[in-house]
Amino acid sequence: MADKMNYILFKDVANGQKLYDLIKENSIKATIAPTPRVLDVCCGISILYDNLEDKPKIEKIIEENNIVIKGFHEIERDINPNRMKFL
Repeated sequence: MADKMNYILFKDVANGQKLYDLIKENSIKATIAPTPRVLDVCCGISILYDNLEDKPKIEKIIEENNIVIKGFHEIERDINPNRMKFL
């Protein structure tokens, strides 16, 4: 399991959804996720992608389709399976 998580951030949902649809059309594994608060304090979506080798493909999709992003970000995986569990 990777110890990093790779995100693409957006200023608006429309660009995020457009990129997500294009990523899926190109058979790249990704998911829409809430934007981690350590990356941006606004409420918004981000795209979480698994494979860093896919980044050049995603960059090409962004350029060819004039999609506006805030940027690519990598953060440490911080999955706590006990978060929000109450006794």
